[in-house]
Amino acid sequence: MVKKLLKIGGFTLFLVALPVMGNAFAQGISTTPDPNPGDTAFMLISSALVLLMTPGLAFFYGGFVRSRNILNTLMMSFVLMAIVGVTWVLWGYSLSFAPGLPFIGGLQWLGLNGVGLETTGYLAGSAPAEVVSYAGTIPHQAYMIYQAMFAIITPALISGAIAERMNFRAYCLFVLLWSTFIYTPLAHAVWAKGGFLGLYGGLGALDFAGGTVVHISSGVSALVAAIVLGPRRNYPDRLSPPHNVPFILLGAGLLWFGWFGFNAGSALSAGKIATVAFVATNTSAAAGALMWLILEATLRGKPTAVGAATGAVAGLVGITPAAGFVTPLAAILIGFITAFVCFYAVSFKHKLNVDDALDTFPVHGVGGTLGAILTAIFATTEVNPDGKDGLLRGNFGEIFIELLAIGIAYAIAAAGTWLILKLIDATIGLRVKEEDENQGLDISEHGEEGYNSEFGDRINI
Repeated sequence: MVKKLLKIGGFTLFLVALPVMGNAFAQGISTTPDPNPGDTAFMLISSALVLLMTPGLAFFYGGFVRSRNILNTLMMSFVLMAIVGVTWVLWGYSLSFAPGLPFIGGLQWLGLNGVGLETTGYLAGSAPAEVVSYAGTIPHQAYMIYQAMFAIITPALISGAIAERMNFRAYCLFVLLWSTFIYTPLAHAVWAKGGFLGLYGGLGALDFAGGTVVHISSGVSALVAAIVLGPRRNYPDRLSPPHNVPFILLGAGLLWFGWFGFNAGSALSAGKIATVAFVATNTSAAAGALMWLILEATLRGKPTAVGAATGAVAGLVGITPAAGFVTPLAAILIGFITAFVCFYAVSFKHKLNVDDALDTFPVHGVGGTLGAILTAIFATTEVNPDGKDGLLRGNFGEIFIELLAIGIAYAIAAAGTWLILKLIDATIGLRVKEEDENQGLDISEHGEEGYNSEFGDRINI
Protein backbone atom coordinates (compact mmCIF):
# COMPACT_ATOMS: atom_id res chain seq x y z
CA MET A 1 0.00 0.00 0.00
CA VAL A 2 2.78 2.38 0.94
CA LYS A 3 4.66 1.54 -2.24
CA LYS A 4 1.56 2.30 -4.31
CA LEU A 5 1.13 5.64 -2.58
CA LEU A 6 4.78 6.50 -3.18
CA LYS A 7 4.43 5.58 -6.83
CA ILE A 8 1.26 7.65 -7.22
CA GLY A 9 2.80 10.56 -5.34
CA GLY A 10 5.99 10.40 -7.39
CA PHE A 11 4.06 10.26 -10.64
CA THR A 12 1.88 13.18 -9.53
CA LEU A 13 4.98 15.20 -8.57
CA PHE A 14 6.49 14.43 -11.98
CA LEU A 15 3.34 15.65 -13.74
CA VAL A 16 3.30 18.85 -11.69
CA ALA A 17 7.02 19.48 -12.27
CA LEU A 18 6.97 18.66 -15.98
CA PRO A 19 5.78 22.07 -17.21
CA VAL A 20 8.34 23.81 -15.02
CA MET A 21 11.09 21.50 -16.22
CA GLY A 22 9.99 21.96 -19.80
CA ASN A 23 9.96 25.71 -19.45
CA ALA A 24 13.44 25.69 -17.90
CA PHE A 25 14.67 23.38 -20.62
CA ALA A 26 13.17 25.60 -23.30
CA GLN A 27 14.80 28.68 -21.80
CA GLY A 28 18.15 26.91 -21.86
CA ILE A 29 17.92 26.27 -25.59
CA SER A 30 18.74 29.17 -27.87
CA THR A 31 16.02 29.90 -30.41
CA THR A 32 18.62 31.37 -32.76
CA PRO A 33 21.40 29.54 -34.61
CA ASP A 34 24.84 29.43 -33.05
CA PRO A 35 27.30 31.99 -34.40
CA ASN A 36 29.43 30.85 -37.29
CA PRO A 37 33.03 30.67 -35.98
CA GLY A 38 34.57 31.67 -39.32
CA ASP A 39 32.31 34.69 -39.80
CA THR A 40 32.76 35.71 -36.18
CA ALA A 41 36.55 35.57 -36.45
CA PHE A 42 36.41 37.53 -39.70
CA MET A 43 34.28 40.27 -38.14
CA LEU A 44 36.41 40.55 -35.01
CA ILE A 45 39.54 40.89 -37.15
CA SER A 46 37.76 43.42 -39.37
CA SER A 47 36.81 45.39 -36.25
CA ALA A 48 40.45 45.48 -35.17
CA LEU A 49 41.50 46.62 -38.65
CA VAL A 50 39.01 49.49 -38.60
CA LEU A 51 40.21 50.53 -35.13
CA LEU A 52 43.79 50.58 -36.48
CA MET A 53 42.68 53.19 -39.00
CA THR A 54 42.26 55.79 -36.23
CA PRO A 55 45.93 55.79 -35.11
CA GLY A 56 46.77 55.49 -38.81
CA LEU A 57 44.82 58.66 -39.43
CA ALA A 58 46.64 60.26 -36.50
CA PHE A 59 50.02 59.64 -38.14
CA PHE A 60 48.71 60.69 -41.56
CA TYR A 61 47.47 64.01 -40.18
CA GLY A 62 50.37 64.38 -37.76
CA GLY A 63 52.95 64.38 -40.51
CA PHE A 64 51.39 67.45 -42.13
CA VAL A 65 51.37 69.82 -39.14
CA ARG A 66 54.22 71.77 -37.56
CA SER A 67 56.33 69.78 -35.12
CA ARG A 68 55.12 71.86 -32.17
CA ASN A 69 51.57 70.51 -32.80
CA ILE A 70 52.34 66.85 -33.46
CA LEU A 71 51.09 65.49 -30.12
CA ASN A 72 47.93 67.57 -30.20
CA THR A 73 47.15 66.31 -33.70
CA LEU A 74 47.78 62.71 -32.69
CA MET A 75 45.61 63.15 -29.60
CA MET A 76 42.68 64.53 -31.61
CA SER A 77 42.37 61.12 -33.23
CA PHE A 78 43.47 58.97 -30.31
CA VAL A 79 41.02 60.51 -27.83
CA LEU A 80 38.11 59.36 -30.01
CA MET A 81 38.93 55.76 -29.10
CA ALA A 82 38.30 56.72 -25.48
CA ILE A 83 35.26 59.00 -25.85
CA VAL A 84 33.25 57.05 -28.42
CA GLY A 85 34.52 53.74 -27.04
CA VAL A 86 32.42 54.50 -23.95
CA THR A 87 29.49 56.50 -25.35
CA TRP A 88 28.83 53.92 -28.08
CA VAL A 89 28.15 51.30 -25.41
CA LEU A 90 26.08 53.66 -23.27
CA TRP A 91 23.84 55.18 -25.93
CA GLY A 92 25.44 55.45 -29.37
CA TYR A 93 24.67 51.94 -30.58
CA SER A 94 21.06 52.08 -29.43
CA LEU A 95 20.42 55.45 -31.07
CA SER A 96 22.03 54.20 -34.28
CA PHE A 97 20.61 50.71 -34.69
CA ALA A 98 17.79 49.96 -32.25
CA PRO A 99 14.30 50.05 -33.77
CA GLY A 100 12.80 53.49 -33.47
CA LEU A 101 11.82 56.35 -35.73
CA PRO A 102 12.91 56.61 -39.38
CA PHE A 103 15.61 59.13 -38.43
CA ILE A 104 16.82 57.90 -35.02
CA GLY A 105 16.99 54.64 -33.10
CA GLY A 106 15.17 53.83 -29.90
CA LEU A 107 16.42 53.49 -26.33
CA GLN A 108 15.94 49.73 -26.00
CA TRP A 109 19.65 48.92 -26.21
CA LEU A 110 21.03 51.61 -23.87
CA GLY A 111 24.04 50.21 -22.07
CA LEU A 112 23.80 47.22 -24.44
CA ASN A 113 20.69 46.00 -22.66
CA GLY A 114 19.45 43.11 -24.82
CA VAL A 115 22.61 43.10 -26.94
CA GLY A 116 24.06 39.69 -26.20
CA LEU A 117 25.89 36.85 -27.89
CA GLU A 118 22.92 35.55 -29.87
CA THR A 119 22.90 35.93 -33.63
CA THR A 120 19.83 38.15 -33.59
CA GLY A 121 19.17 41.25 -31.56
CA TYR A 122 16.16 40.91 -29.29
CA LEU A 123 14.29 43.97 -28.15
CA ALA A 124 14.47 44.20 -24.39
CA GLY A 125 11.55 42.29 -22.89
CA SER A 126 10.17 41.23 -26.26
CA ALA A 127 8.87 37.92 -27.44
CA PRO A 128 11.21 35.79 -29.56
CA ALA A 129 9.29 36.77 -32.70
CA GLU A 130 10.27 40.42 -32.27
CA VAL A 131 13.86 40.39 -33.40
CA VAL A 132 16.10 42.78 -35.26
CA SER A 133 18.86 40.98 -37.12
CA TYR A 134 21.70 42.75 -38.91
CA ALA A 135 24.07 39.82 -39.22
CA GLY A 136 22.57 36.38 -38.83
CA THR A 137 25.83 34.44 -38.46
CA ILE A 138 27.74 36.44 -35.83
CA PRO A 139 26.99 37.44 -32.22
CA HIS A 140 25.05 40.65 -31.85
CA GLN A 141 27.88 42.13 -29.79
CA ALA A 142 30.31 41.42 -32.62
CA TYR A 143 28.17 43.53 -34.94
CA MET A 144 27.93 46.21 -32.27
CA ILE A 145 31.69 46.48 -31.75
CA TYR A 146 32.32 46.50 -35.50
CA GLN A 147 30.02 49.48 -35.89
CA ALA A 148 31.72 51.15 -32.91
CA MET A 149 34.94 51.39 -34.92
CA PHE A 150 33.15 53.38 -37.64
CA ALA A 151 31.72 55.71 -35.03
CA ILE A 152 35.23 56.25 -33.62
CA ILE A 153 37.05 57.21 -36.81
CA THR A 154 34.34 59.38 -38.40
CA PRO A 155 34.59 62.43 -36.10
CA ALA A 156 38.38 61.98 -36.02
CA LEU A 157 38.41 62.82 -39.74
CA ILE A 158 37.06 66.30 -38.92
CA SER A 159 40.17 67.11 -36.89
CA GLY A 160 42.16 67.59 -40.09
CA ALA A 161 40.25 70.77 -40.90
CA ILE A 162 40.70 72.41 -37.49
CA ALA A 163 44.27 71.39 -36.72
CA GLU A 164 46.69 73.69 -34.89
CA ARG A 165 44.15 76.09 -33.41
CA MET A 166 41.24 74.49 -31.53
CA ASN A 167 41.01 74.24 -27.76
CA PHE A 168 41.36 70.55 -26.87
CA ARG A 169 38.59 70.63 -24.25
CA ALA A 170 36.27 72.27 -26.75
CA TYR A 171 37.24 69.62 -29.30
CA CYS A 172 36.41 66.80 -26.89
CA LEU A 173 33.00 68.34 -26.18
CA PHE A 174 32.44 68.87 -29.90
CA VAL A 175 33.12 65.24 -30.86
CA LEU A 176 30.96 64.03 -27.98
CA LEU A 177 28.01 66.09 -29.23
CA TRP A 178 28.72 65.49 -32.91
CA SER A 179 28.92 61.71 -32.58
CA THR A 180 25.62 61.75 -30.67
CA PHE A 181 23.54 64.21 -32.67
CA ILE A 182 25.03 63.97 -36.18
CA TYR A 183 26.55 60.54 -36.60
CA THR A 184 23.88 58.43 -34.93
CA PRO A 185 20.93 59.82 -36.96
CA LEU A 186 22.83 59.35 -40.23
CA ALA A 187 23.92 55.82 -39.32
CA HIS A 188 20.34 54.95 -38.41
CA ALA A 189 18.88 56.56 -41.54
CA VAL A 190 21.23 54.69 -43.91
CA TRP A 191 22.07 51.37 -42.25
CA ALA A 192 19.42 50.55 -39.65
CA LYS A 193 16.25 48.62 -40.33
CA GLY A 194 13.52 51.21 -40.75
CA GLY A 195 15.95 54.03 -41.54
CA PHE A 196 14.50 56.38 -44.13
CA LEU A 197 17.48 56.53 -46.51
CA GLY A 198 18.83 53.00 -46.79
CA LEU A 199 18.01 49.64 -48.31
CA TYR A 200 16.18 48.30 -45.23
CA GLY A 201 12.79 49.70 -46.19
CA GLY A 202 13.91 53.27 -46.82
CA LEU A 203 14.66 55.42 -49.85
CA GLY A 204 17.01 52.78 -51.21
CA ALA A 205 20.29 54.70 -51.31
CA LEU A 206 23.37 52.52 -51.76
CA ASP A 207 26.13 52.99 -49.18
CA PHE A 208 28.05 49.78 -48.67
CA ALA A 209 30.61 50.98 -46.11
CA GLY A 210 30.10 54.65 -45.34
CA GLY A 211 30.37 57.06 -48.25
CA THR A 212 27.43 59.05 -46.91
CA VAL A 213 27.53 58.15 -43.23
CA VAL A 214 31.29 58.54 -42.78
CA HIS A 215 32.93 60.61 -45.51
CA ILE A 216 30.25 63.07 -46.56
CA SER A 217 29.22 63.75 -42.97
CA SER A 218 32.78 64.31 -41.77
CA GLY A 219 33.87 66.21 -44.88
CA VAL A 220 30.98 68.66 -44.80
CA SER A 221 31.30 69.09 -41.05
CA ALA A 222 35.02 69.75 -41.47
CA LEU A 223 34.34 72.54 -43.97
CA VAL A 224 31.79 74.16 -41.66
CA ALA A 225 34.15 73.83 -38.70
CA ALA A 226 37.01 75.45 -40.62
CA ILE A 227 34.76 78.40 -41.53
CA VAL A 228 33.35 78.86 -38.01
CA LEU A 229 36.73 78.48 -36.32
CA GLY A 230 38.53 80.80 -38.72
CA PRO A 231 42.01 80.44 -40.24
CA ARG A 232 45.28 79.83 -38.44
CA ARG A 233 47.28 82.94 -37.55
CA ASN A 234 49.86 82.20 -40.21
CA TYR A 235 47.32 81.39 -42.96
CA PRO A 236 47.85 81.70 -45.89
CA ASP A 237 51.11 83.66 -46.07
CA ARG A 238 53.39 81.71 -43.72
CA LEU A 239 52.29 78.10 -44.06
CA SER A 240 54.90 75.49 -43.19
CA PRO A 241 55.58 72.36 -45.24
CA PRO A 242 54.80 68.94 -43.70
CA HIS A 243 57.24 68.37 -40.86
CA ASN A 244 57.41 64.56 -41.24
CA VAL A 245 56.62 63.01 -44.62
CA PRO A 246 57.48 59.47 -43.41
CA PHE A 247 54.64 59.85 -40.88
CA ILE A 248 52.29 60.68 -43.76
CA LEU A 249 53.31 57.56 -45.68
CA LEU A 250 53.08 55.44 -42.54
CA GLY A 251 49.61 56.78 -41.82
CA ALA A 252 48.44 56.24 -45.39
CA GLY A 253 49.76 52.67 -45.30
CA LEU A 254 47.92 51.94 -42.05
CA LEU A 255 44.76 53.46 -43.49
CA TRP A 256 45.05 51.35 -46.65
CA PHE A 257 45.60 48.22 -44.54
CA GLY A 258 42.75 48.99 -42.14
CA TRP A 259 40.39 49.88 -44.98
CA PHE A 260 40.11 46.19 -45.86
CA GLY A 261 38.26 45.75 -42.56
CA PHE A 262 36.28 48.91 -43.27
CA ASN A 263 35.01 47.74 -46.67
CA ALA A 264 35.34 43.95 -46.81
CA GLY A 265 34.06 43.69 -43.24
CA SER A 266 30.89 45.50 -44.26
CA ALA A 267 29.83 42.27 -45.98
CA LEU A 268 29.33 40.99 -42.39
CA SER A 269 30.53 37.49 -43.31
CA ALA A 270 33.57 35.86 -44.85
CA GLY A 271 32.28 35.06 -48.31
CA LYS A 272 31.81 36.23 -51.86
CA ILE A 273 30.77 39.82 -51.16
CA ALA A 274 33.66 40.31 -48.73
CA THR A 275 35.99 39.18 -51.52
CA VAL A 276 34.36 41.58 -53.97
CA ALA A 277 34.79 44.47 -51.54
CA PHE A 278 38.39 43.52 -50.69
CA VAL A 279 39.44 43.41 -54.35
CA ALA A 280 37.61 46.65 -55.16
CA THR A 281 39.21 48.42 -52.20
CA ASN A 282 42.78 47.57 -53.13
CA THR A 283 42.18 48.26 -56.82
CA SER A 284 40.66 51.69 -56.30
CA ALA A 285 43.37 52.74 -53.83
CA ALA A 286 46.07 51.74 -56.31
CA ALA A 287 44.31 53.58 -59.12
CA GLY A 288 43.91 56.70 -56.98
CA ALA A 289 47.59 56.80 -56.03
CA LEU A 290 48.61 56.26 -59.64
CA MET A 291 46.35 59.02 -60.96
CA TRP A 292 47.62 61.53 -58.39
CA LEU A 293 51.26 60.75 -59.29
CA ILE A 294 50.53 61.12 -63.01
CA LEU A 295 48.88 64.49 -62.44
CA GLU A 296 51.77 65.73 -60.32
CA ALA A 297 54.40 64.52 -62.77
CA THR A 298 52.54 66.05 -65.71
CA LEU A 299 51.50 69.37 -64.19
CA ARG A 300 54.19 70.01 -61.57
CA GLY A 301 57.17 68.15 -62.92
CA LYS A 302 57.73 65.75 -59.99
CA PRO A 303 55.63 63.04 -58.37
CA THR A 304 55.68 63.35 -54.58
CA ALA A 305 55.35 60.97 -51.64
CA VAL A 306 52.64 63.19 -50.16
CA GLY A 307 50.79 63.03 -53.47
CA ALA A 308 50.96 59.22 -53.58
CA ALA A 309 49.56 59.01 -50.05
CA THR A 310 46.80 61.53 -50.71
CA GLY A 311 45.81 59.86 -53.98
CA ALA A 312 45.56 56.47 -52.30
CA VAL A 313 43.32 57.88 -49.59
CA ALA A 314 41.15 59.57 -52.25
CA GLY A 315 40.76 56.24 -54.05
CA LEU A 316 39.82 54.55 -50.79
CA VAL A 317 37.22 57.21 -50.01
CA GLY A 318 35.70 56.96 -53.49
CA ILE A 319 35.30 53.18 -53.41
CA THR A 320 33.82 53.01 -49.89
CA PRO A 321 30.11 53.31 -50.82
CA ALA A 322 30.58 51.13 -53.92
CA ALA A 323 32.92 48.41 -52.66
CA GLY A 324 30.37 45.60 -52.43
CA PHE A 325 28.44 46.51 -55.55
CA VAL A 326 30.96 46.95 -58.41
CA THR A 327 33.39 45.01 -60.57
CA PRO A 328 37.20 45.37 -60.38
CA LEU A 329 37.26 47.33 -63.64
CA ALA A 330 34.68 49.74 -62.25
CA ALA A 331 36.86 50.07 -59.14
CA ILE A 332 39.77 51.22 -61.33
CA LEU A 333 37.58 53.88 -62.91
CA ILE A 334 36.26 54.99 -59.52
CA GLY A 335 39.81 55.34 -58.20
CA PHE A 336 40.97 57.28 -61.26
CA ILE A 337 37.97 59.61 -61.35
CA THR A 338 37.90 60.29 -57.60
CA ALA A 339 41.62 61.08 -57.41
CA PHE A 340 41.40 63.31 -60.50
CA VAL A 341 38.53 65.38 -59.07
CA CYS A 342 40.00 65.51 -55.55
CA PHE A 343 43.34 66.71 -56.97
CA TYR A 344 41.65 69.75 -58.46
CA ALA A 345 39.40 70.19 -55.42
CA VAL A 346 42.51 70.59 -53.25
CA SER A 347 43.85 73.23 -55.65
CA PHE A 348 40.50 75.03 -55.79
CA LYS A 349 40.19 75.06 -51.98
CA HIS A 350 43.16 77.39 -51.68
CA LYS A 351 41.37 79.92 -53.90
CA LEU A 352 38.41 80.00 -51.50
CA ASN A 353 40.63 81.17 -48.65
CA VAL A 354 39.09 78.63 -46.26
CA ASP A 355 41.67 77.13 -43.91
CA ASP A 356 40.68 73.48 -44.09
CA ALA A 357 44.15 72.71 -42.77
CA LEU A 358 44.65 69.14 -44.01
CA ASP A 359 42.20 69.09 -46.95
CA THR A 360 39.48 67.09 -45.24
CA PHE A 361 36.62 68.38 -47.37
CA PRO A 362 38.43 68.18 -50.75
CA VAL A 363 39.34 64.54 -50.08
CA HIS A 364 36.59 63.14 -47.86
CA GLY A 365 33.69 65.47 -48.65
CA VAL A 366 34.28 65.65 -52.39
CA GLY A 367 35.54 62.07 -52.61
CA GLY A 368 32.58 60.73 -50.62
CA THR A 369 30.12 62.69 -52.74
CA LEU A 370 31.68 61.50 -55.97
CA GLY A 371 31.87 57.93 -54.68
CA ALA A 372 28.13 57.92 -53.93
CA ILE A 373 27.35 59.21 -57.43
CA LEU A 374 29.70 56.69 -59.07
CA THR A 375 28.08 53.92 -57.04
CA ALA A 376 24.76 54.83 -58.63
CA ILE A 377 26.44 54.58 -62.03
CA PHE A 378 28.51 51.37 -61.73
CA ALA A 379 26.53 49.20 -59.27
CA THR A 380 25.36 45.86 -60.62
CA THR A 381 23.32 43.00 -59.19
CA GLU A 382 25.57 40.61 -61.11
CA VAL A 383 28.16 41.34 -58.44
CA ASN A 384 25.78 41.64 -55.49
CA PRO A 385 22.21 40.34 -55.91
CA ASP A 386 21.22 42.06 -52.67
CA GLY A 387 22.19 45.46 -54.09
CA LYS A 388 20.74 47.33 -57.04
CA ASP A 389 21.65 48.02 -60.64
CA GLY A 390 23.04 51.45 -61.45
CA LEU A 391 22.81 53.80 -64.39
CA LEU A 392 24.93 51.65 -66.72
CA ARG A 393 22.53 48.77 -66.10
CA GLY A 394 19.50 50.84 -67.01
CA ASN A 395 18.43 52.06 -63.56
CA PHE A 396 18.37 55.80 -64.20
CA GLY A 397 16.40 56.51 -61.05
CA GLU A 398 19.25 55.44 -58.78
CA ILE A 399 21.15 58.65 -59.59
CA PHE A 400 18.29 60.76 -58.25
CA ILE A 401 18.04 58.61 -55.12
CA GLU A 402 21.75 59.05 -54.41
CA LEU A 403 21.61 62.79 -55.06
CA LEU A 404 18.71 63.14 -52.65
CA ALA A 405 20.55 61.13 -49.98
CA ILE A 406 23.67 63.25 -50.53
CA GLY A 407 21.67 66.45 -50.16
CA ILE A 408 20.06 65.27 -46.93
CA ALA A 409 23.44 64.24 -45.50
CA TYR A 410 24.90 67.63 -46.43
CA ALA A 411 22.05 69.45 -44.72
CA ILE A 412 22.18 67.40 -41.50
CA ALA A 413 25.97 67.62 -41.20
CA ALA A 414 26.23 71.32 -42.05
CA ALA A 415 23.38 72.59 -39.90
CA GLY A 416 24.14 70.31 -36.97
CA THR A 417 27.85 71.13 -36.93
CA TRP A 418 27.21 74.87 -37.10
CA LEU A 419 24.80 74.72 -34.15
CA ILE A 420 27.11 72.59 -32.02
CA LEU A 421 30.12 74.83 -32.66
CA LYS A 422 28.19 78.01 -31.95
CA LEU A 423 26.93 76.52 -28.68
CA ILE A 424 30.45 75.58 -27.59
CA ASP A 425 31.87 78.94 -28.64
CA ALA A 426 29.22 80.73 -26.57
CA THR A 427 30.06 78.67 -23.47
CA ILE A 428 33.69 77.56 -23.17
CA GLY A 429 35.12 79.00 -26.39
CA LEU A 430 36.60 77.26 -29.42
CA ARG A 431 40.05 78.65 -30.06
CA VAL A 432 43.27 78.75 -28.10
CA LYS A 433 44.85 82.11 -27.32
CA GLU A 434 47.10 83.68 -29.94
CA GLU A 435 50.21 83.22 -27.83
CA ASP A 436 49.34 79.55 -27.27
CA GLU A 437 48.89 79.01 -31.00
CA ASN A 438 52.26 80.61 -31.66
CA GLN A 439 53.91 78.52 -28.96
CA GLY A 440 52.31 75.31 -30.22
CA LEU A 441 49.42 73.29 -28.83
CA ASP A 442 51.60 70.46 -27.52
CA ILE A 443 52.85 72.64 -24.67
CA SER A 444 49.81 74.87 -24.17
CA GLU A 445 47.18 72.10 -24.30
CA HIS A 446 49.05 69.02 -23.06
CA GLY A 447 52.15 70.24 -21.25
CA GLU A 448 54.52 68.01 -23.20
CA GLU A 449 56.55 67.97 -26.40
CA GLY A 450 56.63 65.52 -29.25
CA TYR A 451 60.33 66.07 -29.80
CA ASN A 452 63.03 67.17 -27.42
CA SER A 453 64.62 70.55 -28.08
CA GLU A 454 67.82 69.12 -29.53
CA PHE A 455 65.94 67.27 -32.23
CA GLY A 456 63.34 70.00 -32.56
CA ASP A 457 65.98 72.61 -33.38
CA ARG A 458 66.87 70.66 -36.49
CA ILE A 459 63.36 70.33 -37.87
CA ASN A 460 60.64 72.73 -38.80
CA ILE A 461 59.47 74.39 -35.61
